[in-house]
Amino acid sequence: MDSKIYELKELDQIAQWIIDFAQNEKLWVFQGDMGAGKTTLIKALGEKYGLASQVSSPTFGIVNHYELSGKAPIYHFDFYRLEKPEEALDIGVEEYFESGNYCWMEWAEKLGGFIPDHFLLIKIEYYSTSSRKITLQHYRDVDSD
Repeated sequence: MDSKIYELKELDQIAQWIIDFAQNEKLWVFQGDMGAGKTTLIKALGEKYGLASQVSSPTFGIVNHYELSGKAPIYHFDFYRLEKPEEALDIGVEEYFESGNYCWMEWAEKLGGFIPDHFLLIKIEYYSTSSRKITLQHYRDVDSD
């Protein structure tokens, strides 16, 4: 586990820190209160992967697909509007998770038992109007040892 407090103007450096910390993990869970900056951070990460202005919160759907020329797509989920975890199965969420592509998830706690057994947790906490505290931690299912 690793934590930092950062100013919003440092998002580019924080995005690179996350990428370096993630290593080979492709499933990323963004956790934080409404307005903590999850989507803003995802936009900064998207820029690192060459997505530029394409990144936006999947407001009306559950998932956005970001295509990268010559590379596998990145999937951005926002599970905030899920009424029941089973609704995620209707969009084939398990296939997305097993695809080997990046899956960036907001409000993954709404998935209940369907959350993957391994992921990178990116916890964002409001620190001040211009700064946030971010904590990174790799999660693995303890039964998979």
